[in-house]
This record gives sequence, structure tokens and C-alpha cells, in this order.
Amino acid sequence: MASFLYYCLYISLFVSFTLAEDPTVSYKFELTYITASPLGVPQQVIAINGKFPGPVINSTTNNNVIVNVRNKLDENVLMTWAGVQQKRSSWQDGVLGTNCPIPPKWNWTYNFQVKDQIGSYFYFPSLNFQRASGGFGGFIINPRSVIPTPFDNPAGDIVVLIGDWYIRNHTALRKTLDDGRALGMPDGVLINGKGPYRYNDTLVPDGIDHETINVEPGKTYRIRVSNVGVSTSLNFRIQSHNLLLAETEGSYTVQQNYSSLDIHVGQTYSFLITMDQNASSDYYIVASARFVNESNWKRVTGVGILHYSNSKGKASGPLPDPPQDQYDNTFSMNQARSIRGNVSASGARPNPQGSFKYGSINVTEVYLLKNKPPVTINGKRRATLSGISFVNPATPIRLADQYKVKGVYKLDFPTEPLTGPSKMETSVINGTYRGFMEVIFQNNETKMHSYHLDGYAFFVVGMGLGDWTNASRGTYNKWDGIARSTTQVFPNAWTAVLISLDNVGVWNLRTENLDSWYLGQETYIRIVNPEKNNKTELPMPDNALFCGALSKMQKPQDTSPGTSIKFSGGYGWIATIMMMLLSGLMI
Repeated sequence: MASFLYYCLYISLFVSFTLAEDPTVSYKFELTYITASPLGVPQQVIAINGKFPGPVINSTTNNNVIVNVRNKLDENVLMTWAGVQQKRSSWQDGVLGTNCPIPPKWNWTYNFQVKDQIGSYFYFPSLNFQRASGGFGGFIINPRSVIPTPFDNPAGDIVVLIGDWYIRNHTALRKTLDDGRALGMPDGVLINGKGPYRYNDTLVPDGIDHETINVEPGKTYRIRVSNVGVSTSLNFRIQSHNLLLAETEGSYTVQQNYSSLDIHVGQTYSFLITMDQNASSDYYIVASARFVNESNWKRVTGVGILHYSNSKGKASGPLPDPPQDQYDNTFSMNQARSIRGNVSASGARPNPQGSFKYGSINVTEVYLLKNKPPVTINGKRRATLSGISFVNPATPIRLADQYKVKGVYKLDFPTEPLTGPSKMETSVINGTYRGFMEVIFQNNETKMHSYHLDGYAFFVVGMGLGDWTNASRGTYNKWDGIARSTTQVFPNAWTAVLISLDNVGVWNLRTENLDSWYLGQETYIRIVNPEKNNKTELPMPDNALFCGALSKMQKPQDTSPGTSIKFSGGYGWIATIMMMLLSGLMI
């Protein structure tokens, strides 16, 4: 009788829990080193479940996503989900401002909801330059079936990860930066973790595995392309095929055809591509370096193959030409300006994307964030934002707030660049909950940068050459600017964005160029609801790790071989009760 009662209680709890919550998708990630030769030279890369790149996370709006990460590397790890907004839960963001790292041999479970989002993103390890060795993968958030999309369902959905690549692994690249030197030219470009097709016997050695995308003639495919590289902007194109842009980082775009598109570090675009050619041969897929001396950078070109099922032969001949403007950013900037939001399309909710009238909201705070070439601070080569090179604290900012640990950071990031010497500080932007922030990124370097904000999609309202001034606001797009999480900022130019500060938490604002990020070009925006309730921020998860000033609170984890992965996350207590009930049934 007792066993029957246990059983009934178990079923009751299980059913009530699952019916009360949105569906869950679960993944187990085991991070290890493997040896691979994407450019023909054996090297150490970071694999997930033995694969490089890692698996695609496939979810639907409002799904709960559970990812258990087991760290089998020899250094700390955090996984971050670029563009996934982690609404009400910066605890799951996977950067040092919010999370203590996962030590070697430990596992930790991320548990978050992809609330009110759709679109194309990617994940990657955020610490120690690790993305330069892999550990990345695609992240898809499909719309709910009841929400219409502004295009017909494609015949297939394909993730393409492009990025510059070094034969040296991330620890060697890190040492180069620590020694005060620049990384130099990459050794190549990978497409889905593979090197170039041998389109040129001189530039491409024999024996390199290349990516092939198999398609059926006459059908239309959705191809989601992310630049997961270190610091190189890439021009993406498919020989003889138009790229119909449909979405970028969670926002449907006005649909326009491009023969090629510049994709900057950290950015993701979603194209609809119709297989409308005669398949006389295979077609080149190309990702080549932009804004460089192309004669010296020819090897920094990724080449894959688009293969029709009725193809009559292999691809041959020269690659399709890139834009002929390596010393002029005007074409690329005009192309970027042409990317606009589809204001009539529904996003994650039934209401049109254009129903949020961002252009008519009063700005409550303005930050002019200016970079400059690397500087020497206290004998170290550092990168800065508005004269401050960010120092990650031993105790994460969000954790310090939770336990009222003093002296971890300063809420004094300047609204305008410092005029004196640059300095190394843990200086954070004090955002106002439900405020409306204008951020101007001023790039005073000679290289392209892209800037990313966790926790939000911002509206890209303007960009221009030279220095931003108050008069630049007259050029802003106040109607259909694209909402996204990563924007390009051209050399000696500016980009302006608008942000509605409605997501409570501590959110990383950074350059996506890994070298500059590693050297300190980042900060955080801290947003607190003075009322402090669970409606605007979820409680700290019960599996939170402790470090820094709170390290004594951390309980040891059994890392012996064969140790089962324990339930963790916000609903760990339910799993515990279930396990206890099941144990009772077995007595």
C-alpha cells in the first residue's frame, strides 16, 4: 500500500510539473581535447562529445533548455550562448561577470528558457581564448507553429559556421598576447570545422577535408551562417546563387537579395537560397577575409562545395570575386545600412516586430564608448574602452551583489571617454531599470570591430565615417532599424544603438574580436529592479558555483570516474523528490 501511495504521489508531481512548464530540450556536453587537422597540420582542438564543431542546439520559442557541461579540459570553462537573452536570468549567461567557472573534471548544468525569442545564434566557451580552439556550435530557436513566418517552410535548415583559424592552439595564442605581441595573420578560414576545397593546387595542399552541402535542385533551403572566428571579417558568397536575407540574430529582415554579404566576428545571418542553377558542376561556397591586402591574405579563404544531387561534375576554375573595395569601407557600410527590420512580420509573438516604436521613446542615458589601439598599462599590453581596460573580478559581479560582498567592482564607468591615462579597473555601467539607453561605439582603431551585448537585442540606428557628434543623430533610422545583439563598427567610424533596459541582471558588453576582448575591451551593464521580485529576476539557481571571496561556500564535487551527473538547476528539488520516491518504490 505504501509503495502504491509513493507511486501515485510521484506520478502526480511529475504530471503537474511537466504540464505546468513549457517543453524541455536537454543536451549533455562533454568538452575534451582531440587532435584534428583542419588545415592539414595536426593540432589540438576543443571538441564537444568528440565532435568539432559541437552539436546544434535545436529549440523552439519558450522551450526550457538544459545543457549539462562536463569539463574534461585541463583548465576552467564557461559556456555562453551569444544572442540568447537569458531573460530574468543572467545567472545562466556563462561569462565571468555572472558565473564562477566550471573547474576541470567538474560538471555543471545550465537551465534556462528561450523566452519570447526566435532566430539563429551560436554558443562557445567564453574563457581563456578557448573559442580560438573550438568548442562552438549553432543554436536555433524555431518559432511556435501558431506564429506565422514571413516565408514558406524551407526544404532544409543548414547551419554554417565560418571563422578565421590558427594552427597554434588557444594557449599558444594566449601566450603571444601575454607577451605583448599581436597574433598576426591567421593560417586559414574554416567552414564547419573543415579546411578549404582544393580549388588551387598552390594555395591548398592535398589531403584537406572540406565541407560539402548536399541539396536537391529547385528547392529552397535556409542557411544560417555565423562568424565564430577570432578577429577577421569574412565575405560570404555561393557561386552563381543569390543570398536572400531573411533573419539576423532573432529579427526577421526586409527580404533582399545579395550576391555576397560581409559577416563580421560574432554575427549570424539567415539566408533563403533557391537551388535554381543547371548543375553543370558543383558550386563554390566561399568565406574570404575582408579589409586586408588580398594578395597577402589569399590563404585566409574558406572554400566549401554546394553539391546538387544531379551535379554533372566537380567545381573548378577561379573562385567568385569578392567586393573590389579592400581599401574603401563605403560599399560594406552601405550594405550594412541596407539591412532593415521587417516591421510587419511577427517575431516570437503574434504582434508585428514594428509594434515597438523605439524611435519615439525618450533616451534616458547616453554612453559614448571609444576604443583606441592597444596601450601599455602597468607594463602590460592592454585594450581599452573609453580609457578603461576591464579586469575580471575573482568574485563575479552578480554573485557579489547577491551576498553583498563589497569592493568587487565600481559603478563608475564614464559616460564619455576618460581624458587622462588609461587604467585597469573593474568598472561597470550603472543602467536604470526600464530606462532607454543610447550607446555610440566609436572605433578609433584601423581594424574592424564588432560589439556584442548579452541579455538584449539592441536597435542599430546609425553608422557613419569619422567621429560621432550630436548632429549625427539626424541620420538615425527611427523606424525599421534591425534589432540584433552584435553590430559592426568600421575603422575610424561609429555605430549607434538604442537599448530598452527591461532585462534585470548583469550583462556583458564586449568586443567580439577575441584578441581585444582578452586584453580587456569589455565592461558590464548592471540593471537592478529596486522592487526586487521574482517577476523581473529569477532566484539564484541552487547549483550556483562559488569562487573568489565566497569560495569557502563551495562544496566539493565528486569527480571520480563513473560518478553520475546529479540533477541541478532551478528545479533540482523536484528531481530530488522524484528520486526519493523512486527509491521508496524499490524498497
